[in-house]
Amino acid sequence: MSESKRQQKFARLIQKDLSHIIQKNKMGIFANSFVTVADVRMSPDLGVAKVYLSMLLVDDRDLMLEKVNQHKGEIRRDLGVLIGKQVRKIPELIFYVDEVEERAARIDKLIDELDIPEEDGSDMES
Repeated sequence: MSESKRQQKFARLIQKDLSHIIQKNKMGIFANSFVTVADVRMSPDLGVAKVYLSMLLVDDRDLMLEKVNQHKGEIRRDLGVLIGKQVRKIPELIFYVDEVEERAARIDKLIDELDIPEEDGSDMES
């Protein structure tokens, strides 16, 4: 089921503002890690935001996700400061690791490792 325009608009707002919060907090929770908000999906009632974080160059993604979840209240409070006048209720945040880039890199590696013999042109002349 696809998201409504309202859900999409709200998701873009949340994504933009969470990205701002992460950029501002580089020395705190994220400690020089390259973490970005890859996607946000909203529930139909706009009460829950599923936030997909891209964690390039992060050694232990599970540990980073755990740290983010430990500071979820702070992040939600900061989000409330940014969007509080635009929405009735600040959504609950559920964080996930976005694995799209990792899967793409794995597929690229598999393709590079394929041993495809070159086509022999002698068959064409017969």
